Amino acid sequence: MRTAIPALLACLPFAVLAAEPSPREQAVANSAAGEVIQGAARLERLVSGLQHPWSLAFTPDGDILVTEKYRGLRVVRDGSLLPEPLAGGPPGVFAEADSGLLDVALDPDFARNRVLFLSFAEGDAKANRTAIWRARYESGRLVDGRVIFRAAPDKAGPGHPGGRLLLLQDGTLLLTVGDGFDYKDAAQDLGSHLGKILRVTRDGAAPPDNPFADREGARPEIWTSGHRNAQGLARDAVTGDIWEHEHGPRGGDEVNRLRAGANYGWPLVTHGIDYDLSIISERAFAPGVERSWFFWAPSIAPSGLAVYRGTAFPDWDGKLLVGGLVSKSVSRLRPAKQSGFFIEEERMFGSQDKRIRDVRVGPDGFVYVLTDEDAAELWRLVPSSP
Repeated sequence: MRTAIPALLACLPFAVLAAEPSPREQAVANSAAGEVIQGAARLERLVSGLQHPWSLAFTPDGDILVTEKYRGLRVVRDGSLLPEPLAGGPPGVFAEADSGLLDVALDPDFARNRVLFLSFAEGDAKANRTAIWRARYESGRLVDGRVIFRAAPDKAGPGHPGGRLLLLQDGTLLLTVGDGFDYKDAAQDLGSHLGKILRVTRDGAAPPDNPFADREGARPEIWTSGHRNAQGLARDAVTGDIWEHEHGPRGGDEVNRLRAGANYGWPLVTHGIDYDLSIISERAFAPGVERSWFFWAPSIAPSGLAVYRGTAFPDWDGKLLVGGLVSKSVSRLRPAKQSGFFIEEERMFGSQDKRIRDVRVGPDGFVYVLTDEDAAELWRLVPSSP
């Protein structure tokens, strides 16, 4: 059985219209992982010994910066992992389970100003929030660091912090904020940052053209709403489309194309069911709610997202690359020519039996992958043949 079959059903309109039990419930209940297919790429292990890394970024001078969720910001230089985290990171990091130091993103003018951004969970188990730290990377350390934004209100527990960052062409910054696991109804509350994707300036302020900037009672930083726990953000450099994926509950991991002001439905609509097998919502679609472009059932726990644009893998051009924590593979999604939705055409490297945390396209056109373990690895994917 190909793994694409249950995921492919997600792209078809009839997949959620049948009477009880619906195909989505049947798919979620199906625990068969299916066959993992190896493709045209082979992996090179660049670095080992990372401790639960979360994200990576490439500096113009050749360093690779890697966040470790429970330790700090690490540097890979000339193929070697420097022995200690960079000094000068954010204080007050709540490092437990899902929470800790999360994403890293470089300022568009990094070559000149050396500014970078880190997202992290700040606080403690009783009161914590997703925050953005801005600092300069100079002389092997972070200097002049400060928190420029804190999500509100505080939540308890380490679950679903979100934390993905994406710099947009206009110089603003997107930040995903999860629903906090126990606060799912807040995803539909415009008075809360939980379950949202936010857009802020590089100083952490709300841009005046945000969709809810002038709405009374709404948080002005909100860009989109109705998300569960978004763990992937990527911009297509050719089309300008911004893609996001997020964890569903038991089934229903989604891929969405983001549109300012749009509502993506959680928890009013979902393709999954709750962990105790109860129904969260009878609806997978609703008026006024953006429809997902793809979903997985059973869940793969997606983490890390890239739109491939490069010459090293010409057959991958315009396709999405998605890491899977549960599937332990890299999924490749291609747009279907007729429907416009995505089809999962391949899962790669499942035989490595490694949780995949992040996927990025490097400046060399190769694909870089972080695994998620106590002794994790940084991979580079290169063509199988010259």
